[in-house]
Amino acid sequence: MSDESLRVMVVDDHPLFRFGVCTLLTSEPTIEVVGEAASGASAVSAATALKPDVVVMDLHLPDISGVEATRRIVAECPEAGVLMLTMSDDSESVFAAMRAGARGYLLKDAEPDEIIRAVQAVARREAIFGPDIATRVLGFFNNAQPSADPVFPELTGREREVLALIASGQSNSAIAQALSLSPKTVRNHISSVFSKLRVADRAEAIIRAREAGLGK
Repeated sequence: MSDESLRVMVVDDHPLFRFGVCTLLTSEPTIEVVGEAASGASAVSAATALKPDVVVMDLHLPDISGVEATRRIVAECPEAGVLMLTMSDDSESVFAAMRAGARGYLLKDAEPDEIIRAVQAVARREAIFGPDIATRVLGFFNNAQPSADPVFPELTGREREVLALIASGQSNSAIAQALSLSPKTVRNHISSVFSKLRVADRAEAIIRAREAGLGK
């Protein structure tokens, strides 16, 4: 992302909702809406031509799905971050979007300032999820049955839970609250995870988690 305005494209097949999102985003001085699309195919074409910093993407589109459009945009424009903004909160949709390369997932009833903050976070290459979605992600990992060949076998079960929350964009304090741990214990777990995975920071940890197929 450059020091200039954050360039955003909005994809939604409902004109009224798309207009509302564009109006909201342009009310933020640091954001410029550079394009709109009402279908997945047109979104891929527009993103390739416009090269936005962030694409705000609906999940259900009249031709190809938002997940497939995300996959194509990430392949064609790796510098563009995709934020899903949808009504679908089921786990299958969330993880499908993550596997396609989306960096964020919000529901359409999110507060306006939450949407703006999410767009800015995605532009910084952070992973960001709404509170309900983050809880669903954590619940998935908490309820997952152990396998004979667990993801990241070098990590303890608690460290894998911490990694899952890091991948969902949660802060240290949010992780501490979710797992009923002290902030110091969370910091120790994170330090151990980074050391065992040989990563330098959160961004690298998220990449490693996705490459390992967490959430599939």
